[in-house]
Amino acid sequence: MLRSWWLAGLMVVCGVFVAAAQEQRWQAVTWFLIFLALGFLLSPLVFPRSVPAAQAQQRSASDGRPIVYWRPGCTYCLRLRLRLGPSAHRAYWVNIWSDPAGAAAVRAVTGGDETVPTVVATSESAVNPDPSWLRQRLRR
Repeated sequence: MLRSWWLAGLMVVCGVFVAAAQEQRWQAVTWFLIFLALGFLLSPLVFPRSVPAAQAQQRSASDGRPIVYWRPGCTYCLRLRLRLGPSAHRAYWVNIWSDPAGAAAVRAVTGGDETVPTVVATSESAVNPDPSWLRQRLRR
């Protein structure tokens, strides 16, 4: 799980150093808040709670909800998550860095790469799909 937080932690540490280098207090606070916001956006907290790949596949088979394979720090995953808004919670999210079975499922879909976001919906899959494509599948 530590691997998921390294980028967020790096942003906070950079924010501390940049803030310490500022002469004006308001500039220091502003820079620190900017880096803190970046750290939050790059953390796993922005995404819905991850489930294990086996559990997501089992549940998806019964209820037809899509599975989104993602990893922290991926800007394309973040873009997809933010563009989905509250409907993102209707999909199953699998963090491939914390679940080797999820990483294997992505490699099976992408031909050996761990390219994310990879979305597997009932009978189709897409790598880095357009958010509107996934939104349509979430409405079903």
